[in-house]
Amino acid sequence: MDLVTKIKTSPALKKRVLWCLIPSGEARPRKWVSALINPFFHQRGKRSVIRASVRRDVLPFNKFILGHRAVIEDYCVINNGMGDVKIGDHSFIGLNNTLIGPLEIGQHVITAQHVVMSGLNHGYEAVDIPIKDQPCHTKPIVVKDDCWIGAGAVLTAGVTIGKHAVVAAGSVVTRDVPDYTVVAGNPARPIKSYNFNTAQWEKVQK
Repeated sequence: MDLVTKIKTSPALKKRVLWCLIPSGEARPRKWVSALINPFFHQRGKRSVIRASVRRDVLPFNKFILGHRAVIEDYCVINNGMGDVKIGDHSFIGLNNTLIGPLEIGQHVITAQHVVMSGLNHGYEAVDIPIKDQPCHTKPIVVKDDCWIGAGAVLTAGVTIGKHAVVAAGSVVTRDVPDYTVVAGNPARPIKSYNFNTAQWEKVQK
């Protein structure tokens, strides 16, 4: 049994290792983890940019991958504590985004300001236990290549955004979005799709 498997299968050992990596009750790793360990585990592509004000709640036991020429703008939060965070080549993450894994963003994706993508939910089912103390559940979010996610949009756990899709500003996405489709609203619904026969974006008939 390798060391990683041993840690994951031993609750007591896992708890001790987590304490070494993260202060109790917090999400941000200890400074020595960020400085001495994370750089050897996480991958950054050539000419990628992470602005100085970005909060990186990233840990070595899950992946954080930033593609070539990808940019993460100021005041974003990146959290891979519950799952990998992968951002593809040439993608641009706008101001004040919150990205919580498991999450995979493709190539040439752009996000506007204040977008939230969270691949986890807190459990709440046990009414005699505070919600913050209940287990979290994860479902990966996938944003395929060449998408545009508008300002203030929220992508919930488990959704897939299809290729060259557009999520309008302020939308809450709770279902998968097909390729070449524009969605809007809360919950987000298709309003346009691209017709390859006519080479036009056409309104979706209700």
